Amino acid sequence: MNSGGPGRACPLSYQYAAGALAREPQLEVDTVWIAGGLYGNPYALERLLELYEREPGSKALVFNGDFHWFDIDPHWHAHINEAVLARQATRGNVETELATPGRGAGCGCGYPEWVDDGTVERSNAILARLAQTAARFPAALEELAALPMHLVVAVGPERVGIVHGDAQSLAGWGFSQETLATSQGQRAAERAFNEARVRVFASSHSCLPVLHGFAGARCIINNGAAGMPNFRGSRFGIATRISVSPYRRALYGQRAGAVHVEAVALEYDAAAWARCFLAQWPAGSDAHRSYFERIAAGPRYALAQALRQAPARAA
Repeated sequence: MNSGGPGRACPLSYQYAAGALAREPQLEVDTVWIAGGLYGNPYALERLLELYEREPGSKALVFNGDFHWFDIDPHWHAHINEAVLARQATRGNVETELATPGRGAGCGCGYPEWVDDGTVERSNAILARLAQTAARFPAALEELAALPMHLVVAVGPERVGIVHGDAQSLAGWGFSQETLATSQGQRAAERAFNEARVRVFASSHSCLPVLHGFAGARCIINNGAAGMPNFRGSRFGIATRISVSPYRRALYGQRAGAVHVEAVALEYDAAAWARCFLAQWPAGSDAHRSYFERIAAGPRYALAQALRQAPARAA
């Protein structure tokens, strides 16, 4: 265990080298949809599946972690398990801590220093409450424990590394919009591209979206959250779509070699989701205190902040 305490520290088992992704792809498709941070939102799941089913050709849908979070109602929790585990998935810190509890990692979020202690404490409490529901589904917990931490997908001729956190850790923040805004973070990302031998990294975990271009027609796309609003004044989630062909209704995107890397809005029933959330997490509860303002009106983050072109120089 690294130092830092529950919610900030992560077990050593969360760690891997970027070179672990320099392997043969597990999937070969023309289009991959990637959804991280569903957070137990059944309406976002419904919208995602609807859009994905419309996608023609060779395709795959990957849930890259934290598909559980707010779903403490057993009905909704079972529904999320059934839908996700029937498809391709990697585990996030939430699923990992549900499946292998008792290691002192709290929520396993690996929160950096810029996240306040109150948020960390509430996240630990949310995970503890969620674990009570998850314990009712032992067979699903075994399936969660068996999920990989990362996947490699060939989209057309390009290699895509799908992670939950970053290129070194299941709960790493190296692909967060905050870290990618720094020169140190950009240099680390460029090294990870080389070691993993991928054109694109797709991640989630840090909860705010970013599409950051790099020299050599490479990019990192973080979808933020599929199950919550991602921009100020919005009420939709975001999924990532990577394909040999463009999507006509993408929020934003850029080319990376032979593929189009895009953010797609998941315009779910926001009013129904708010009611569903409040039925599980009423005012004063830990999740309500941390998340309801965002669910109702979006975070303090603008769409224009999410799209970042390649820097002028290579590392």
